[in-house]
Amino acid sequence: MTATPFWKEAPRERLEQNIHEQKVALSATSAASEANRCLYCYDAPCVQACPTAINIPEFIRRIANGNLAGAAKTIFEANILGHSCARVCPVEVLCAGSCVFLEKDEPAIMIGRLQRHATDHALKNGLRFSARGTDTGKRIALIGAGPASLAAAYNLSLRGHACVIFEGRSMPGGLNTTGVAPYKLQTDVSLEEVDYILGIGGIEVQANTWIGRDISFQALEDEFDAIFIGVGLGPDSRLQIPGENLPGSVGAVELIERIKNENGFHLNGIDEAVVIGGGNTAIDIARELKQLGIDTVTMVYRRAEESMSGYAHELAQAKQEGVRLQFGAVPLAVEGDAKAAQLRCAKVDALLQPIPGQIFSLPATLIVRATGQEKLQTLLMGITGLEFYQGRVKVNPLTQQTSHPKYFAGGDCVNGGKEVVNAAAEGKRAAEGIHAYLTSHA
Repeated sequence: MTATPFWKEAPRERLEQNIHEQKVALSATSAASEANRCLYCYDAPCVQACPTAINIPEFIRRIANGNLAGAAKTIFEANILGHSCARVCPVEVLCAGSCVFLEKDEPAIMIGRLQRHATDHALKNGLRFSARGTDTGKRIALIGAGPASLAAAYNLSLRGHACVIFEGRSMPGGLNTTGVAPYKLQTDVSLEEVDYILGIGGIEVQANTWIGRDISFQALEDEFDAIFIGVGLGPDSRLQIPGENLPGSVGAVELIERIKNENGFHLNGIDEAVVIGGGNTAIDIARELKQLGIDTVTMVYRRAEESMSGYAHELAQAKQEGVRLQFGAVPLAVEGDAKAAQLRCAKVDALLQPIPGQIFSLPATLIVRATGQEKLQTLLMGITGLEFYQGRVKVNPLTQQTSHPKYFAGGDCVNGGKEVVNAAAEGKRAAEGIHAYLTSHA
């Protein structure tokens, strides 16, 4: 196979640069003060709540003692994507949400911001805490350059295996680069983390290469000793309503990617936006649009507020930022054009049945679909014997091995769209499974 050029740099004129990060870095004094609040619990619930089981009390104690390098080492040994996870993890429902201080009606330890304090120090100073293992002569192909593949490749390199990551886009990092809300993580920070991970050596990235189009699955099977599937989810789901293809109607994931990475993209002339959906992506894009200066941003969700799948703390922040909410409504049609469009909706009851006579329209120069993403099962149909469950790749949860013994998988294609930290955990577990597979087939 011929290597393709490495990835391009992040565009210089990115609209995301107009969005300020939500959780700013702690000063050295604030970090030390916060770290000294921690009780360093034995059998800490925060560790149990972390999918990558970072020893949180240990790294916080090291911060309190002024040992930032030691703190970063503790984090990266458990989760090599700890730099991005410090920013994007929903700590309010994971580690910090399990903090014992909450039982005392006191603020939880700011675990995410302390983690960022330590990892920022490591990357800024080029600190590395591990090296590539002795070359085993084994080669692993990884499909997709998102968090799951990056975690898998790093942990495989630790064991001396060579890795080639094939990425269809021009930049690696997966959703960290293309889809995470800019107020949590911006593209240049994601790429900085990718560079840090690849610094271990033994990992090659081939960008602009689609498996199944540019290279066949059979070619991978012939050339590599094992293959990891780390693809994410597909395009934004369609609403199947009239007018959804009109100008001014767009998918949320597509729009977020344009905000993050399209050079010169702007939202000039848009003053009213409607976001359809009630998940975390819907909340993210609604908040982004509001922070980018859109006067009126309204979320339309078919059920009651308590049924929303999006995180409650994120929704509360959206409300504070002025996002409007329309519950118990379903879209019927997009009408008009890009200059004078509107979303026609019907009010529905708890069983999602239309309420007679309750039809209304919301004016909008931008209508955003945030009702989920399509599965990529079709893309992977070229793998003989690969089994799926509800559109996801079926794996052994202990090893991430698929029904085809040479293939392993992790990330959104397996878990349906969980957090970056889940992808990191699955990638690391897959590396262990691949290593055991290669050892048994030596």
